[in-house]
Amino acid sequence: MKSKTLNDYYKEHLSGYRSWNQLSHAEEYMYFKDNLGENISIDETAFSNGELYTIVTNKDGHGKHGTVIAMIKGTKADDVCRYLMKLPEGKRRMVKNVTLDMAGSMRQIAKKCFPYATQIIDRFHVQMQMQEALQELRVQYRWQAIEQENSDIKRARAERRKYIPQCFENGDTLRQLLVRSRYLLFKSPDKWTNSQRIRAGILFKQFDDIKQLYYLTLQLGQIYSQNYDKNIARAKLALWFNKVEEWNYPQFNTVIETFKNHNERILNFFKERLTNASAESFNAKLKSFRATFRGVDDVRFYLYRVMMLYA
Repeated sequence: MKSKTLNDYYKEHLSGYRSWNQLSHAEEYMYFKDNLGENISIDETAFSNGELYTIVTNKDGHGKHGTVIAMIKGTKADDVCRYLMKLPEGKRRMVKNVTLDMAGSMRQIAKKCFPYATQIIDRFHVQMQMQEALQELRVQYRWQAIEQENSDIKRARAERRKYIPQCFENGDTLRQLLVRSRYLLFKSPDKWTNSQRIRAGILFKQFDDIKQLYYLTLQLGQIYSQNYDKNIARAKLALWFNKVEEWNYPQFNTVIETFKNHNERILNFFKERLTNASAESFNAKLKSFRATFRGVDDVRFYLYRVMMLYA
């Protein structure tokens, strides 16, 4: 039997797909009221055609049956809220905590649909903003190094001499040093390989600001790792903000302003220490599932399979 024939037979006759009670609207939204719990996550995912879906999941599902509460096409707050409001009001009022990222649409969705829940901004989104600012600083220096290298090559040609780039003790030029330092800046020093440790030493010797801001990024992670009371965490973060602001770098000032705008929701992490890790893990499972399908051509059948596995 041809694989296509087997797949079609499974879909049309064996799977129960055609008798699914949410088939008519599944591509726009699907929801499962019995899966609502006290601690939920809101995240987004993209299918292979680039379509974004907002996903609401129950943390107590642990990525198995009972995890999916709702999957709704798009991320526009008004559209998502319209479908989430179909969930029973009594069950929505029972939700105590919602973990989410800093997107304004996610905030509106959580506020309108789960009005009695505490919003908790995921710690990894907070830390990632600081890491992205650090990488932006590295890239800024990299472009400067490329510009300087081009100028040196042009000067060497004008003087009719061979251009020989200056190398550090590990064999890197300045340009290569900045390119090859990308991954080590995402790691803590105890996870560096020997070559990364050498490269980091050279990098930090050349760029003291990258060194200091790298260790401030690590300090942010350490604040999150300690089991602080919310008020103690507030004081710790305030001191950390001051240290970062002293550098007065535009990209880091933007990060600090973003943190201040979401301050209370960031600090709510220290009450229950809940993160969006379960949602990110579930998102990874969906990506793996999409890979098994070799993409998503039939969105409704894909969502039906997701429902059977995770709802």
